[in-house]
Amino acid sequence: MSYGSFLHLSKPASMMTAHASSTPTPLNIIIHPQSLFSILDHTLRRNEGQERVIGTLLGQRSEDGTEIEIRSAFAVPHIESAAQVEIDMEYHKTMYNLYHKANPKEILVGWYATSLELNAFSALIQNFYSSVSDGTYPYPAVHLTMQANPSSDISIKTYISTNVGVLPDKISESCLFVPVPNELRYSESERSGLELVASAKNNENRDTSIISDIASLEKSVEEVIAMLERVSAYVSSVQDGTTPGNVAIGKFLVANLSLAPKIDADELEKLFNSHLQDILLVVYLSNTIKTQMELFNGLKRTAVIS
Repeated sequence: MSYGSFLHLSKPASMMTAHASSTPTPLNIIIHPQSLFSILDHTLRRNEGQERVIGTLLGQRSEDGTEIEIRSAFAVPHIESAAQVEIDMEYHKTMYNLYHKANPKEILVGWYATSLELNAFSALIQNFYSSVSDGTYPYPAVHLTMQANPSSDISIKTYISTNVGVLPDKISESCLFVPVPNELRYSESERSGLELVASAKNNENRDTSIISDIASLEKSVEEVIAMLERVSAYVSSVQDGTTPGNVAIGKFLVANLSLAPKIDADELEKLFNSHLQDILLVVYLSNTIKTQMELFNGLKRTAVIS
């Protein structure tokens, strides 16, 4: 039997020992807006002629290792040419220690690059961030790529890697990047900030004013009313037979409607007005105390001067 058509791949002994124990593979990457803003800021401040910039990703990992949250990021200086790449690893270690002291719950989860290209240099950097001494070992490092061209939408991809190679001396230069699903997740407070930032995209000078709490409440109520009208129109069209029904949407609506308390409209209005009066009373007392404090400080300054 001839073996000439077979390619024999052997894993080095060091790699076999390192990966002898199975490690959970992340199935989902959660990205928080703060980390993306840090990456975008790094992109805007890059040197002239620099095609891409790189940096470190910090976040949290679930107990079973199947989910990773990317919460923050910081830039790492590097010089890249067609022949070689140089990275300031001492800067990376110093910055990571400072970030870890400020946020002990955030650990090293991977690195980012502002280019969608994956090359041999990407494999070298990936192996460093996955190393035993200073990397994410025994967990795989996450590699986030982001393309941010002014004329197109932002494209984000996330990967993990596995080593691929025949010779031990080439193992650090070659690895297989495996795509991992990602999602952007933000809190309600972050959502308000993102909506405020997005409202300036149509302005020529890219600025916007912060709206008051009352205006924000009014806007939120208008959005809720618009969503209710859209849902009501969809349900009516399904009942009329003009739109085919969707079982998943129907179950979702029933589940959400069942959470609404069954209160009479008059009783709900009475409770709302009572709550509103309590809020107005608290605001009135707060303003009264503030006025008294300002008056006291003014009299105190006058007494000192005299």
